[in-house]
Amino acid sequence: MRTRAGLYAAVMTAFLSGCKEPVMNQTAGNGTDWPVYGGNSAGNRYSPLRQINKENVRNLKVVWTYDAAEAEKEGQRAGQIQCQPIVVDGILYGTTPGLKLFALRADTGEQVWKFSPSGDRTRGKNTSRGVVYREKNEDKRILYTVGPTLYAINARNGVPVKMFGKQGKVDLHEGLDTGLDKDVQSLSVTATSPGVLYKDLLIMGSSVSEGGDAAPGHIRAFNVVTGRLEWIFRTIPQPGDAGYETWPENAYTKIGGANNWAGMVLDEERGIVYFGTGSPSSDFYGGNREGENLYANCIMALDAATGKYIWHYQTIMHDLWDRDISCPPNLTTITVGGKEKDVVVQATKDGLVYVLDRDTGKSVFPVEERPVPVNGLPGEHPWPVQKYPLKPEPFSRQVLTDADITDISEEARTYVKEQLKKYTYAHKFTPPDEKGTVLFGYSGGAEWGGNAIDTGGILYQNANEEPWILQMVSIDSFKAKGPVSAGQGLYLKNCAMCHGTEREGGGQFPVLKGLAGKFSSEEVHNIIKNGSGRMPSFQHLSEEDTRVLSAYILDMPEAADKQQDKHRKVFEPDKPVNNARDSVFGFQPEYVVKSWKQLQDAEGYPGIKPPWGTMNAIDLNSGETLWSVPLGEYPELAARGIKATGTDNYGGPVVTAGGLVFIAATKDEKIRAFDKETGEVLWEHQLPAAGFATPVTYEVNGRQYLVIAAGGGRGLKTGGKYVAFGL
Repeated sequence: MRTRAGLYAAVMTAFLSGCKEPVMNQTAGNGTDWPVYGGNSAGNRYSPLRQINKENVRNLKVVWTYDAAEAEKEGQRAGQIQCQPIVVDGILYGTTPGLKLFALRADTGEQVWKFSPSGDRTRGKNTSRGVVYREKNEDKRILYTVGPTLYAINARNGVPVKMFGKQGKVDLHEGLDTGLDKDVQSLSVTATSPGVLYKDLLIMGSSVSEGGDAAPGHIRAFNVVTGRLEWIFRTIPQPGDAGYETWPENAYTKIGGANNWAGMVLDEERGIVYFGTGSPSSDFYGGNREGENLYANCIMALDAATGKYIWHYQTIMHDLWDRDISCPPNLTTITVGGKEKDVVVQATKDGLVYVLDRDTGKSVFPVEERPVPVNGLPGEHPWPVQKYPLKPEPFSRQVLTDADITDISEEARTYVKEQLKKYTYAHKFTPPDEKGTVLFGYSGGAEWGGNAIDTGGILYQNANEEPWILQMVSIDSFKAKGPVSAGQGLYLKNCAMCHGTEREGGGQFPVLKGLAGKFSSEEVHNIIKNGSGRMPSFQHLSEEDTRVLSAYILDMPEAADKQQDKHRKVFEPDKPVNNARDSVFGFQPEYVVKSWKQLQDAEGYPGIKPPWGTMNAIDLNSGETLWSVPLGEYPELAARGIKATGTDNYGGPVVTAGGLVFIAATKDEKIRAFDKETGEVLWEHQLPAAGFATPVTYEVNGRQYLVIAAGGGRGLKTGGKYVAFGL
């Protein structure tokens, strides 16, 4: 454990004795409720409640459990809840695995009502990480997303608000075709994270595909009363927009992405919304998008009332590593040079923390631009420099060295060393290539669960330490072997990005070989059309193409299905992909992912030395790390004497005035309370399934509660329960 508890104590003593508590933009009132995703509009995940504290947290017990998993029985989709619920006036609002919306009594878990979006089962489903509550006079409503549909639901009774959009619904494709001469309705557009409310506006980002079929990731504001689109900010500039020159001419007509999928925060006093954006499509190869590619991979500030640009800060230029900004920013006030400064704080996938002036977007701490490798694939033009913040110091490893190779056993070390002989791993900005590279910064560093900041300006951030292997392959190499069948071509364009060209999967992505007999063609067809979990829907594919792709995935003889005579010609395995209408390489990059998987030992554990997951405390006033400890462990390794390894973790922390940091997130399916001053684990509880979500804490009738969604998934057993704890 790396600890600077003494420094922490000195900082806190000085703070408490001489400074007033910084005012944070928030709507949490006295802290009894948890009314907003992230706890307050600043996204601090901070609670002033102190009934549960360091002295009594060991006495926490389960006080109620709500089973939300009935969706599995209806065949909608299995388990997994990533929702951080909200609590308003003693009522808890959350979502089920099947994206039903419910209201519970927050003190007992008793259901008040449940809304079922049954009419939307035919469209792509998303993972829901939260909902929005809006109250004005007697109008109380919940806004949340199911697939491409934004709903407004009466918070009193669970009935759609008919005056919102069309019978309570708004299509999230609205406005994305602005300036385009093509229909975007068939493209995958959902929203995993809820938007933010500013006056009568709901400001939202979106989740889109990461391949060549990605929709543009523009930021939009909808009227919260009527559902009307009020403003739009184009994250991929069009002619006349600032930043247009950072792309090839007319790139906006071909390239999507640059979307805010991780969530946003709001400074209510300034009237500014802050957020981060993701990489442009497609991931890992940018030969068709030369330039810096604004406003992809940016921390941004917009006028909340109008969507007018205020500032941007680009963290990655011309992203080739899928280093989306993967969690919401945080707003807080720190002390620098004896003066208070309002800042926006952004953690990243590659383990960095940017601390920016809230008004100007300038970094509070020094940031260097350093030369990086530019030996990209043919046709690629990597940007020659990238940013290196000098403070705060990184909270996860930046590059793999021989000294980092796993040492949990001699067998594991030998196995990984042999693997590494095949790949390049000397630099975090090595461009992807056909040999294969090892890098951090994907499913690593900060994930979508975000972080927490207390009133002293201390950031609490969980981190993943997972190296991945990325290997590219040229489309021409497939064509050189002979005609590419329609099925293989569709697969290369739509699926290889995640599952690899040989369908071997890896890491979070399932293997697609050997599915015949396990899934019917109709089941695969429905998954492709509707999506599942983080997999987007592929509504842009025609019915015919979807069946061809299903047959290819299932290794079906593509000309032998006698039940589908009208498709028999399409199923011919030697059908070349060369017609103008359906060329599945239409806007496909010249290179696609051949293999994209975690670097692991023979037993499936990460190929680097533990810890593989950590919890960290960083003083934002000084940029110093106060402590860093392992987060989670593998019981089977602990039984072999290999303890406190940490695990990869998904979901974020909550920090309280009671001196505690609560977090679940780990593969060992536990929720824990850490001493926020030292990083010591003071309490832990075994959940019914992994809590891959962020907890909430609130008070009802004088009693403080802690609630976590235990939905499991991500390769573990699925769950579906919300679990509440109290003293």
